[in-house]
Amino acid sequence: MTDSAGIPGGTGAAAGGSKPPRSRRRRLLRWTGLGAAFLVLAGSAGGWWIYNKLDGNITEDTSAAAELLRYDRDRPAHFANGAQNILLIGSDSRSGKDNARYGQDRGTERSDTTILLHLPADRRSATAVSIPRDLMADIPECLMADGSRTRERRAQFNWAFQWGGAGCTIRTVERLTGIRVDHHMVIDFGGFKKMVDAIGGVEVCLKQPVDDSEAKLRLPAGRQTLRGEQALGFVRARYSLGNGSDTERMERQQQFLGSLVKKVQSNGVLLNPARLYPLLDAATSSVTTDPGLASLRGLYELVRGVRDIPTDQVKFLTVPRKPYWADPNRDELVEPDASRLFQQLRTDQPVTVAPPKPEPGTRPGNGTGNGAGNEPVSATESGAPRDGTGRDGEGTTGTPVPVPTFTGTTAGMADCR
Repeated sequence: MTDSAGIPGGTGAAAGGSKPPRSRRRRLLRWTGLGAAFLVLAGSAGGWWIYNKLDGNITEDTSAAAELLRYDRDRPAHFANGAQNILLIGSDSRSGKDNARYGQDRGTERSDTTILLHLPADRRSATAVSIPRDLMADIPECLMADGSRTRERRAQFNWAFQWGGAGCTIRTVERLTGIRVDHHMVIDFGGFKKMVDAIGGVEVCLKQPVDDSEAKLRLPAGRQTLRGEQALGFVRARYSLGNGSDTERMERQQQFLGSLVKKVQSNGVLLNPARLYPLLDAATSSVTTDPGLASLRGLYELVRGVRDIPTDQVKFLTVPRKPYWADPNRDELVEPDASRLFQQLRTDQPVTVAPPKPEPGTRPGNGTGNGAGNEPVSATESGAPRDGTGRDGEGTTGTPVPVPTFTGTTAGMADCR
């Protein structure tokens, strides 16, 4: 039977009471499949484009790799399989439009900030050790940008970066600590600002207002979130905050990094693609790395290994130091404290940090006495203490060897109170 519209089956067919013709179902399935295939291909193409973009952002430091290879026989050996040591270098370069506002570009740059990041084999903690830029160190012969070589000399630590870039700085750190550096990253002022902005800023608390024309920073007292420009000024400010020492500046940098770690972990940035992409874009376009990290895969493997570390196990400290005997405006290591710290890191043993305990008549971080508050004291962690050789148990006299404690902080202590 056919209705007035010419549709077989009458009104029941018009109301959808019978199945569509087989050819119609096939066309519907075909178009559905083609649509799904298009979405998969579009997603794959988009993912591939994003991957290539981020991967291509990274600048590979081939000159440092060549210099380290040249002196490979002189470099420290690895003592702990699976552990990694990464040198983070903040450059004070004035080149490029993002850095020109901070001073005249004279074609040279020094390491404004240098941090040795130790990741143990079990990836249950992380230890970031600041190396003062004014520390007197034995700087080896290094290759300069013009192809000439410097002579070996004892000089201010951050001159190594000016003379021979990351390669020279790495060799200086290895000579200073006896620790093999596995990877390095260099970031300049502009790159730092981009990364802070990518996560929406970092919260700090100021006990008093700040007005520092040199660091281009003006801030009121109290709790506040610092974005790129203000954050850069905060970690660079020196003369308008505290006693003006570089030691206090490093402590502020460590506190800022602790707050940054908490911000990244609490917001789920590393597990949220919508928030992770802006951070990866800013990071990859801002850093220069060794060939081992000069790929998105290399950086991802690094991040994956540290994203689940509890904030109270992300530790920050400065190498035990004191004013240099020949010039109080320079630093030198406090021994045997520094050697004990380097031994713990070299052999992948635990490093314990605790807030400073000011001595009567002194202020913490003022560069006086006990290596500016960095002298290790006898302490033990829960469980069996360990000695400096990496063996659990007792010392040569049969007495338990305590784990040394150093003045420092953790990301878990970075609350704004």
